[in-house]
Amino acid sequence: MKLCLSLAILLTHLVTFSHGISLDTNNVTSIREDCNLIAQGLLDYYDGTKYGGTIGMFSSPYYWWEAGGAWGGLIDYTFYFNNDTLVPLIKSALEYQVGDDNNYIPLNQSTTEGNDDQGFWGIAVMEAAERNFSNPDNKDLSWLGLAQAVFNTMTARWDTAECDGGLRWQIFQWNSGYDYKNAVSNGCLFHLAARLARYTQNDSYVEWAQKVWDWMYGAGFLTEGDSWYVYDGAQTENNCSNVVKYQWTYNQGLMLAGCAYLYNYTEDEKWHNYTKGLLKSAQVFFMNISGSSVMYEAACQPSNTCNNDQRSFKAYFSRFLAQTAQLVPETKGTIYKLLVDSANAAAGSCSGGYDGHTCGLAWTNWTIGYDGNYGLGEQMSALEVIQSVMIYHGAPAPYTADDGGSSKSQPASGYGTTAVDAKPLKIDSGDKAGAGIITAVIGVSLIGSCVWLVL
Repeated sequence: MKLCLSLAILLTHLVTFSHGISLDTNNVTSIREDCNLIAQGLLDYYDGTKYGGTIGMFSSPYYWWEAGGAWGGLIDYTFYFNNDTLVPLIKSALEYQVGDDNNYIPLNQSTTEGNDDQGFWGIAVMEAAERNFSNPDNKDLSWLGLAQAVFNTMTARWDTAECDGGLRWQIFQWNSGYDYKNAVSNGCLFHLAARLARYTQNDSYVEWAQKVWDWMYGAGFLTEGDSWYVYDGAQTENNCSNVVKYQWTYNQGLMLAGCAYLYNYTEDEKWHNYTKGLLKSAQVFFMNISGSSVMYEAACQPSNTCNNDQRSFKAYFSRFLAQTAQLVPETKGTIYKLLVDSANAAAGSCSGGYDGHTCGLAWTNWTIGYDGNYGLGEQMSALEVIQSVMIYHGAPAPYTADDGGSSKSQPASGYGTTAVDAKPLKIDSGDKAGAGIITAVIGVSLIGSCVWLVL
């Protein structure tokens, strides 16, 4: 993988043009044409079609987990615009990175992979199942089965040895961050459980979602009442008592949309109230600019300290907001303004680079335009917030197995070959689809190095 961008590419990205994309959120053609341009810019960072590149991976310094996030957004892109052009590329990426046990722990990532990393690939294939994306070329795989494999192996790592439960940030104990339990790892498990419950009508997934929610609330990662905040995490020492109170858009989105999926499926008023509470507290991630509510990463953008990972968080938040609006219709009006205002602001930032439509990080200065920042995260975020406006132009809600989803269930998928930092867990089925007992073991044993610590 390349260590840096070439000087020529760097210089061309530094060139700024006064023109950019012109967005009309009331016009489907305008939305589609703008997203086409932004998606092209996103794929400029893709390594899988380049000599020496790896299928499914983007250029350095972008980590494996962000690739999973990018493919999830591009699945929505193909769905919203009924555009099959990228289907072969996306399929090859999702299939190539599954790993020997078809659970998204590939050998090339097994030394550094965290629970959140695996979780985002699981969310990508869940997106594929819900969008009835073209089924895998490998007949032994299904998008739903791969999502179930991720869920199974994540639940097998549920750790009661410290902090009375929860997932650690890291999978392997030799990695920096193994002694940290965080909202994103547990949020991914909660979110995935909620989506699997709705898609399969298997109530054992609801039980797991409740288990994760209760643990996160008990650990102080979630607050209720007037605030409904989602905090970053805590070290395992002192029983996770010293919570790091950073708030990130993607954590808020994981929990918000997860509650929306659960309410849509169960009609339990509890999840309805949680959805409304989390949406209300999500206002912390929007800045009022002349009456417009513009999304920003509150924990790092004002100080200009967002790293490469954090610069992609708004992409997932936008996606999760759109899902919430579709699954809990009463939220649609509130979310419409947030998405449309932010989409217009994001489009205003896409006036940089040699192509004249490279997207920046700061949307809050959209009247000025491109802010000089560029990268995979910036392209992802602009693409997802703009294409999410399509839910107001007739785009269907995520499918289930009963109303359009064709991906086959493989409820016991994800088995590894060697037990490493994982014990199989069982949960009573209680399901309507006859999925049976969910059990998993994760396998791989290699010595590795450190990954990014979001502090």
